[in-house]
Amino acid sequence: MNNVGIVLVSHSKELVSGLLAVLKQVQPHVPIAIAGGTDDDEIGTSAQKIRQAIESVYSDAGVVLFFDLGSALMNTELAMEWLEGMDKIRIADAPLVEGSYAAVVESGCGSTLDEVVKTAEDAKLIEKR
Repeated sequence: MNNVGIVLVSHSKELVSGLLAVLKQVQPHVPIAIAGGTDDDEIGTSAQKIRQAIESVYSDAGVVLFFDLGSALMNTELAMEWLEGMDKIRIADAPLVEGSYAAVVESGCGSTLDEVVKTAEDAKLIEKR
């Protein structure tokens, strides 16, 4: 059985590289890929890098995508359009760090794509005390 894959999209390669290191310690068997920075490794995002990241972790279990800033959404959606036949790809409406952390734990438990997305999106509901 495959675990749901996770893709981390950021304007900064360093940011998602660091987050990847943390998440791999939590669940080393969950497939996680990063797409950070532009094609020239500048600050920004690359639809091509995002597409490659999705392809590298895609399985019948699906993939959940997380991104840091709203402008990354356009390149994420463009990358998804390029992936014909890969229909189990979802963008989580969740914070990058908390959402991906919750998703990796849920995926590692063998949960479905819908369960992983819900758990990730519930991470934004944490109440301040």
